[in-house]
Amino acid sequence: MRRTMLALTAALLASAPIAAQTIQTNATDRVIDQGTNHSEVMRIAQYLTDVIGARLTNSPGIRKAEDWTQAKFREWGLVNVHKEGFEFGRGWSNEKLAVRMVAPRPLQLIAAPLPWTPGTNGAITGEVVLAPLADEAAFAQYKGKLKGKLVLITEPRELEEATEAPFKRWSVEELAKRDFYDLPNGDGERPFNPARYTFAGKRDAFLKAEGAIGYAIMSSRNGKLVHGQNSQFQVGQSGTLPGIEIAAEDYRRLARLAKMGAKPTLEIDAVNRFDDSDTKGYNILADIPGTDPKAGYVMAGAHLDSWAMGDGAADNAAGSAMVMEAARIIRASGIKTKRAIRFALWAGEEQGLLGSMAYVEAHIAKRPVDPSATGTVRYMTWSRAFPITPGPDHGKLAAYFNLDNGSGKIRGIYAQGNTAVMPIFEQWFTPFHAMGATQVSARRTGSTDHVFFDAVGIPAFQFIQDPLDYGSMVHHTDVDTFDHLKADDMRQGATILAAFLINAANSDQPLPRAPLATAPTPADQFYPFPESAH
Repeated sequence: MRRTMLALTAALLASAPIAAQTIQTNATDRVIDQGTNHSEVMRIAQYLTDVIGARLTNSPGIRKAEDWTQAKFREWGLVNVHKEGFEFGRGWSNEKLAVRMVAPRPLQLIAAPLPWTPGTNGAITGEVVLAPLADEAAFAQYKGKLKGKLVLITEPRELEEATEAPFKRWSVEELAKRDFYDLPNGDGERPFNPARYTFAGKRDAFLKAEGAIGYAIMSSRNGKLVHGQNSQFQVGQSGTLPGIEIAAEDYRRLARLAKMGAKPTLEIDAVNRFDDSDTKGYNILADIPGTDPKAGYVMAGAHLDSWAMGDGAADNAAGSAMVMEAARIIRASGIKTKRAIRFALWAGEEQGLLGSMAYVEAHIAKRPVDPSATGTVRYMTWSRAFPITPGPDHGKLAAYFNLDNGSGKIRGIYAQGNTAVMPIFEQWFTPFHAMGATQVSARRTGSTDHVFFDAVGIPAFQFIQDPLDYGSMVHHTDVDTFDHLKADDMRQGATILAAFLINAANSDQPLPRAPLATAPTPADQFYPFPESAH
């Protein structure tokens, strides 16, 4: 069992000398005092959202955020503050988008620009035609029919009705249900088809060749929510036609009008800018030194980038602000730790965890990924490549903690199948039970920046947070603004993160590690019999 400054279980207190108990309690109280009575977390979040706004990787917004976050880390006394680059792709920004139907009647529409598509170079007007292009086989059906048209390229569909309240907090019973462990059976993931990620370029080329003047996709949500997401960010792969996403209700109206022969006509005015002056994305890194230079370091991270719509508040100014606030809390509290503590704000998360992947490859471990694989294809193939070759920091990094589930209160942590760490985390949560943080789940969770650390054997974890309206409304949408952030929850989250970092940085031994992954052995694939079994 590890003894840390914040491990305040009854058993530990009962056996510890009075002086030691006083020091430990005082450390916990100092962290809580800084994280509550002197919190800066909402001021940090407000600047990232209201002042800077959307932070698409390599956009003007992310460049401003890179400078501002580094300045704050230096202001608080962190050291080795710097940005670390990795090859990403084109810079892009939108300055204006106006979309309206001009026939059969005038109507303003809700729409979002698709990143890494060009502007219209002034307002363009064209008749809408419905031509769903789900794959290359559909091209023949619409050949010769798209010249001068604005093309609706996704099939209009009725979206599923909501069956739950749009705002939610986990009950104790629901939290308990999140503690399960999926036994791996060696079957691996579904086969990966890289062609899926090159289709957008082929579709764009087809539309261009056919003389279309622009295209639109339908939002994946009702309620006039739009997202503005796209994957054509790499040099030489950007779209050549203006592309927009139209709110589901507006899109379906246009599709119905086109279907009945009413010849709906749109006017689109989009001002988009490309910037190829620097094709690197940048991670922001900052350290609080440890007292033992040989003890290694622990780490906390969140992604600083966002999509182009809204202000990227819940996703993920909230996580970035809590990580930054944890750094401020630790520095302001004056608590010393044996291990150094490193703070990371990642770029390129929305395009495939590219910033954290680059850090892992540069410092932690490498995998034999096809060097020609880039972007999303690299993300999809990375965890499937074996063997793993540890890098210079593999033995130095003792733990990584991530925040990327919105602004909801921390209710627990996912142990990523690392069963040995579970009783330790249960102990660390003890001082925060009254704040609602109780659940340690064996479950694995993915889709954010702890994934590639975990994939190479680093104890890497994502916290369980109350969902609030994250999944139902704000995630990647135009309403992801400061108003949806919950101040009390974020103060609690930053405080707990600071405590966990201090615990991990001061424990006698690093957190236990799962075995380093090797290529899995298929276990259950009996029918049909694999060729090797014949």
